[in-house]
Amino acid sequence: MKRQTNITLLATLLLMGIIGNAAAQSTPADPHQWLEDVTGDKALDWVKSRNQITRSKLDGDPAFLKLRSELQVILDSKDRIPGIRKMGNYYYNFWMDAEHPRGLWRKTTLEEYRKAQPKWEPVLDIDALAKAENENWVFKNSICRDPAYDRCLIELSRGGADAVVMREFDLTTLSFIKDGFSLPEAKMSLDWRDKDTLFVATDFGTGTLTDSGYARVVKEWKRGTPLTTAKVLLEGEKTDMAISAQSSDHGGIHHELVNRQITFYSSEQFLKEGDKLTKLDVPSHSSVSFFGKQFVVTPREAWTTGGKTYAAGSMLAMDFDAYKKGERNFTVLFEPSDSTSLTGAAYTKNYVLVQSLNTVKSNLSEWKLENGKWVSRQVVLPTMGEVGVSALDADNSDDYLLRYSDYLTPSVYILAHAGNDQREPLKSAPSFFDASPYETTQQFATSKDGTKIPYFLVKRKDVKYDGNNPTLLYGYGGFEISLTPSYSGGIGKSWLEKGGVYVVANIRGGGEFGPRWHQAALKENRQRAYDDFAAVAADLIASKITSPQHLGAMGGSNGGLLAGVALTQHPELFNAVVSQVPLLDMQRYNKLLAGASWMGEYGNPDIAAEWDYISRYSPYQNVKAGVIYPNVLFITSTRDDRVHPGHARKMAAKMLSQGHKNVWYYENIEGGHGGAANNAQRADMSAITYSFLWNMLKRDNADVVIKH
Repeated sequence: MKRQTNITLLATLLLMGIIGNAAAQSTPADPHQWLEDVTGDKALDWVKSRNQITRSKLDGDPAFLKLRSELQVILDSKDRIPGIRKMGNYYYNFWMDAEHPRGLWRKTTLEEYRKAQPKWEPVLDIDALAKAENENWVFKNSICRDPAYDRCLIELSRGGADAVVMREFDLTTLSFIKDGFSLPEAKMSLDWRDKDTLFVATDFGTGTLTDSGYARVVKEWKRGTPLTTAKVLLEGEKTDMAISAQSSDHGGIHHELVNRQITFYSSEQFLKEGDKLTKLDVPSHSSVSFFGKQFVVTPREAWTTGGKTYAAGSMLAMDFDAYKKGERNFTVLFEPSDSTSLTGAAYTKNYVLVQSLNTVKSNLSEWKLENGKWVSRQVVLPTMGEVGVSALDADNSDDYLLRYSDYLTPSVYILAHAGNDQREPLKSAPSFFDASPYETTQQFATSKDGTKIPYFLVKRKDVKYDGNNPTLLYGYGGFEISLTPSYSGGIGKSWLEKGGVYVVANIRGGGEFGPRWHQAALKENRQRAYDDFAAVAADLIASKITSPQHLGAMGGSNGGLLAGVALTQHPELFNAVVSQVPLLDMQRYNKLLAGASWMGEYGNPDIAAEWDYISRYSPYQNVKAGVIYPNVLFITSTRDDRVHPGHARKMAAKMLSQGHKNVWYYENIEGGHGGAANNAQRADMSAITYSFLWNMLKRDNADVVIKH
């Protein structure tokens, strides 16, 4: 989730191993570090023991078993919307249900898709493949050659890990190609250059990975030749995050880019023309793309060029040939304000569809180049909730797929056409709970430094403000990721129908207000995100929606760290905390799996000055014996090769060793960073989570042992 460009003398010495980490030297040895041995017998015995304790509390509980069954019905429902991707003349979908727990890649026509029950043609059956090869395959990705759509690179994961194997697949014969492109298991980045050439960044052997575990070298690999003879395009530093290359095709114009990702946010981007690489003159914190002859830049930092200054989070476009000649006369397709932020863009044949948020509510505008001038039109949207836009066929039409939902509105799939607001409804997802008694409101809490923090509140319209409502507060607050209103039948069934209140906090560190919102909580300012979350919790209590006895906190990954901080910094605000696939030991996070790639977000704990601020919030270092903590559930996956399961294991073990008896733990043996590899596992883990939360937070929880 990459190398400091200006490394201090101290950091240089640390990297060279000449001196040790002063912070680490003064810290006693970690008695629980053996739990970082992911598949070691001793560690797995501990995991199985803790799993059994958790299961013993639930497997005989009729309410848990009923909820798990209901959640799997939702996940396996054949009435869910099958999302589609047009490739050639067909529309492809990857589908998982009770009959296909590992998934079926399939295709149909648009005429069939319009029907209530389309006829699908199987393309690749992952269940059959896994059975035939006696492998625990999870379908991770398909990279198909555009615009021919004759060949695909299929990425398969064992148990859901980020590391994959790659095989070449023929879309005409619907079979893997004997002696086609293939790669052994690794974390990799791939793209097609042409039918017989790939851009490949993978584990090429000793010394070819970065400290983050990603590829340090990208090559151009020609069909029929050994990978060892592939031509090196770019070789990065060991302390970079990753190196990659990709093709860009739009409007019949082909470009090739090579990317050196230095940190999670900073990069160097090169235009590849033949054997020549030319570094693009763009800010290091930016992304680039091509729309026909237009060069599109999205800087995440203020950029002064061509006599103008463009705001961080803007979207800029200009003729690429003119750009290469030195001109810098960009047209601004989006400029952020105090309340707005850019969230993405999609390209049809003639239009750029710009997605944005205004106070965390969705907006969409269209831009078209007419007679050398960009003109725009605002698109009417049907909801304030989450909106997804994808071009149907960017080479041949201006049609696009518009998908939207909110907390109380199931997903709707619409065929739209750029240039007007005429739309054809294609699919509507079923309601998995009666939404009529509920409403969604947006509220604001005041953080410690006076910043107004928005949050969404989903509750019954007749809710009583008596402090007794079971309330679940969810947050993320990192990596410029925005939390927007979206439908979840599982939350409806698990929480709202029982009388719970659901809250989503749009704290700093996220992308709800663009780069400034994210950067306000980076590194030494990380505490702001945690203060924001606490402020929302306090606001819920002050408004008497709930009280500490009935308030829970939950988050996953970076949000799992957020939940861990809520546990250790504000035990007085919560009675239950769920920390999912979390980071928790922030002293060693950069040494575990992909952790080093996130130092652009959190800082480097091996540098004393940076460990000084990280150490103040790191949950693993701040949990103490003798403190009354909320009931807590740590939930993770053995196969998570992004965030190390050792974080959750060690935190639970440390709390148990300190005498805390209200510690629950569950580790799915499969699942990767998503936590589960199939719908049965997803239903089981969700049922564990929401059963734990409900039992701790329900109105009549006076008999529940609170905060041992």
